[in-house]
Amino acid sequence: MAKTADLNKTLYDLTSEHPELIEVLFDLGFMGVKNPVMRETHGKQMTVKAGCGHLGLDLGQLAAALRAKGYTVID
Repeated sequence: MAKTADLNKTLYDLTSEHPELIEVLFDLGFMGVKNPVMRETHGKQMTVKAGCGHLGLDLGQLAAALRAKGYTVID
């Protein structure tokens, strides 16, 4: 099955589809992603793109890291 990471999905939806991304996103600066309560609340409202903007993370760097893990990135 192809691994696709749609950066317009919420953090909750993306990590529900691909639980292994919790660790990857944490390593990239999404510190709250490991907290189930944060993922259930804020994660259901915030897209990965919005999270990058909110946290001051480079979207291109995040996309490159996901591609390196074998994901097709949709932004």
